Amino acid sequence: MSVFEWLRALHIIAMIAWMAGLLMYPRLLIYRMEGQGNAELEKAMDDGARRLATIILNPAMLLTWLFGLGLIGHNWGFYQAQPWFWLKIGFVVIQSGVTGYLIAMGRKVAAGERPMDPKKLRMFNEIPMLIAIVAVIMVVVQPFAA
Repeated sequence: MSVFEWLRALHIIAMIAWMAGLLMYPRLLIYRMEGQGNAELEKAMDDGARRLATIILNPAMLLTWLFGLGLIGHNWGFYQAQPWFWLKIGFVVIQSGVTGYLIAMGRKVAAGERPMDPKKLRMFNEIPMLIAIVAVIMVVVQPFAA
């Protein structure tokens, strides 16, 4: 087995963990906002969101980037000429921004603010999955392969 295959496997595992965190985190914020006034529920959701961000979400995002950069470095000559690669990188940057936005929102929610209506947050919660779908298609199908 080559280093490239190990990097690819670890990159995919980290990406799955990142996506799991992105799909769970907004739900904890929604439950927290909808349970406003129930101190026990608020504390449980705040603690859960904080732990999810520090134990899964942030480390998985960082590892996804690190293993992805390792893949790029291992085969830069191929990737730099692929249009699908640059589109995928763009979507990964957007996904990273979405992650940061959600974590900042989580801090506001924990402070008692309601930066977004729970119904809107439910809709926003679909964005990470849509981004992941596009990124996976860019890698697997390579619709714009050079």
